Amino acid sequence: MNLTLSADPELVAKARAYARSHQTTLNQLIRDYMETLVGQQNPEESARQFAELALHRPGRSPKGFRFDRQGAHQRS
Repeated sequence: MNLTLSADPELVAKARAYARSHQTTLNQLIRDYMETLVGQQNPEESARQFAELALHRPGRSPKGFRFDRQGAHQRS
């Protein structure tokens, strides 16, 4: 099914750039978002996507890092 949307051209350009930087298309981003909104996304697929993001997005812990509860409460 085809769907026509209206959006600000600058927003569309930013969304396309975001999609490109994540090796996907704006179309796929919108489909994924709609599936998430209505809860039709497979839980296993959601878990896979989360694991993929956790591995490849900035902000992850250095290799070998182990959480230390006492260290977490220390102030620098």
